[in-house]
Amino acid sequence: MSGWYRSRIAVSAPRHSAAYGAPVATDRRQARSLERIDRVCAVESDAKTLRIQVLAEIRQVVGFDAYVWLLTDPTTAVGCDPLADVPCLSELPALVKFKYLTEINRWTTLSAGGPSARSLGQSTAGDLSLSPVWREVLCRYGVSDVASVVFDDRFGCWAFLDLWRDRTAGPFSAEDVAFLTDLAPRITQALRRRQAATFGAPAVSQRRDLGPVVMLLDNDLNVVNQTAATQEWLEVLVPRVSDRPVIPSSVYNVAGQLLAKEDGVNAHEASSRVHLAEGFWVTLRAARLGGADATGQAAIAVTLEETSPLDRLDVFIRSFALTPRERQLMTLLATGSDTRDLARRLQLSELTIQDHLKSVFAKTGARNRNTLLSRALGARPDGPAASEPGL
Repeated sequence: MSGWYRSRIAVSAPRHSAAYGAPVATDRRQARSLERIDRVCAVESDAKTLRIQVLAEIRQVVGFDAYVWLLTDPTTAVGCDPLADVPCLSELPALVKFKYLTEINRWTTLSAGGPSARSLGQSTAGDLSLSPVWREVLCRYGVSDVASVVFDDRFGCWAFLDLWRDRTAGPFSAEDVAFLTDLAPRITQALRRRQAATFGAPAVSQRRDLGPVVMLLDNDLNVVNQTAATQEWLEVLVPRVSDRPVIPSSVYNVAGQLLAKEDGVNAHEASSRVHLAEGFWVTLRAARLGGADATGQAAIAVTLEETSPLDRLDVFIRSFALTPRERQLMTLLATGSDTRDLARRLQLSELTIQDHLKSVFAKTGARNRNTLLSRALGARPDGPAASEPGL
């Protein structure tokens, strides 16, 4: 296939031969691969390394020619932090737009009462033109099938993966899809743990003297304008790797979600919380401006700012798989409640409060309340709870 580009975090790996369209994976081969994936998941690494290693294992059982693997905000399921080998860069806005406007095999509907993986061929009975993203973009690059996998659990949606095959290969088989379905739960847990690891230390302060970051996009997700500080701010946070402007993929993703919400495809908010580095998180939001442009359409404004303490706390709670009671406790701790106040407000004994705190400490690796809240909120907290040693 011609015209492929590799993103700044793409993986280079050899492809299978054209014969991989046949069902080559035996039950034993799949089982061995799942065992190796379990070992990969057990090793401490970042989310990028995990995905690279898992993709290498998947290739041994399920052949593919290209892929897109995005981490997502656990609440809104809006994509961020891509690992990808996708069509040419000039098509990226259109690819994101129609991915969000496509209901077939959308990651927000997969696994809802069914399997967590499906192929496009399965879901369209072979008529791929029913998929807007295939009809508008993928067909021009010879894509003959797409296998989609969602990685979600009761704590949120953590990622989705699309594997693409070109016309030299056959469609994904039922065995291929079954294998992807089997690996989804174990990868989900591993991805959630990688997100939890980003809270290992309080956030390192970033420059705040550059002004607000606002980017304006048209309905095709092309950037048409931005505030004066935007490019400099982005280059501080997102290192440049080419001569192209620095535009985080999350900008396209939150704008794509806004279009999906407007079209009734998905009701989630057009926002995403993204970890950048050293415990620092940013939040992107998309909204329509009030006035229309010369084409009669109002521009899409995407704002980027440091994630608020309460929004950090929500991701922290989900990442560490805290229980509903532990969520209540953490929320009250963030307001400065001490043990006595926690016991009163939760109608529990102080000993029970201490037991819940021990459980939270064990899950998060924090040794005291001050460390716990510093990691969760991104700054050293004030109030009575911060001064209480240990439990």
